[in-house]
Amino acid sequence: MNRLYSILILGVGFGLKIIALFNKKIRLFVDGRKETFSILQNSISKSDSVIWVHCASLGEFEQGRPIIEKLKEQFPSKKIVITFFSPSGYEVRKNYNIADVVCYLPLDTEQNAKKFLDVIHPELAIFVKYEFWPNILKELNERNIEAVLISGIFRENQVFFKWYGAWMRKSLKTISHFFVQDENSLKLLKGINFNNVTISGDTRFDRVYEITKQDNQLDFISKFKNNVYTLVAGSTWKEDEELLVNYINNNASEHEKFIIAPHNINAKDILELKNSISKKVVLFSEKEHKNLEDFQVFIIDTVGILTKIYSYADISYVGGGYTKTGVHNVLEPATFGVPIIIGPNYKKFNEAIDLIKKEACFVVDSSQKLSVLLISFYKDELKRKKAGTNAENYVIEKTGATAIILNYLKK
Repeated sequence: MNRLYSILILGVGFGLKIIALFNKKIRLFVDGRKETFSILQNSISKSDSVIWVHCASLGEFEQGRPIIEKLKEQFPSKKIVITFFSPSGYEVRKNYNIADVVCYLPLDTEQNAKKFLDVIHPELAIFVKYEFWPNILKELNERNIEAVLISGIFRENQVFFKWYGAWMRKSLKTISHFFVQDENSLKLLKGINFNNVTISGDTRFDRVYEITKQDNQLDFISKFKNNVYTLVAGSTWKEDEELLVNYINNNASEHEKFIIAPHNINAKDILELKNSISKKVVLFSEKEHKNLEDFQVFIIDTVGILTKIYSYADISYVGGGYTKTGVHNVLEPATFGVPIIIGPNYKKFNEAIDLIKKEACFVVDSSQKLSVLLISFYKDELKRKKAGTNAENYVIEKTGATAIILNYLKK
């Protein structure tokens, strides 16, 4: 089975090189991996003590970030290597200054696994949430390198829990300890005879709670908001934007303002969004030459500042709920005590489910329902503040995962 898997990975690698000729994201995926070993060889020496953290993408990085930063604080002499599988993580965090090295994870062939671990020779490997690469895990095990999973989440439809999943279950045996998010993950792992499991919760709660303590001031947002009731819509897709634009054009009061931070910020889509709005619209890229307080809609055609922008929201809309992958990060507005509105695809995300139950997050599946909900929140300050308090309290109650994991790693 291992040989068949390795052949399959080689085939995938070859196929991706062909697709990369026509797809920008896949091109980043392929070209970025060409640099991995040279980056590592130029950054890691044989005498270095190394901790390796692997994140599939940006969301997993945010989960791993509290652990990474605490480890660097407590063990400043150790080098931290962060690997990403996806360009959407690497391209955003490739210059993350807490890490000593940030690079792509090589494709999981037997040869790559051996070469990768020869170069970085970690004393500890940390995998965030999921992604289990059999050849790398096998090699870690053979070298007696400890591997832990943090913020893990398991579901019964995963291959580990199927009758045909014995080979992948074997890979799980290389994990020294599983720190999982919930009771269901604990039960599933125990059901296949893994008892080295602790429910620690999700480290993202520690991360988003820490955000509230940093400086979130953005002068240009303060000027735009100008103490006016403001909705912040983050990580929106076209389906989300159609609903929002309908409300802005047809139902919004002149005393409401809107900040929209699209998930994709290519110029064509941004221009299309701007032209679809009948109110006065300004782009982030135009802000230096405008009186921001004169505009009703602010489109953020840049990345990296959405979290701070949420701190200015009276109400939030988090996009992605109309896509196959589902809603984006609802915890970022929640930590600032902001009510949240999302689309219908949220059931893979425990935090969204919990926030809905706590009446802090609200689901809409049509323009009409969004308009009714936004009007009610605009008119009812008490309702808005109660929902926001519910959101903030939920985040605070869920903090503490980082401390649990660090206590284990110190042993």
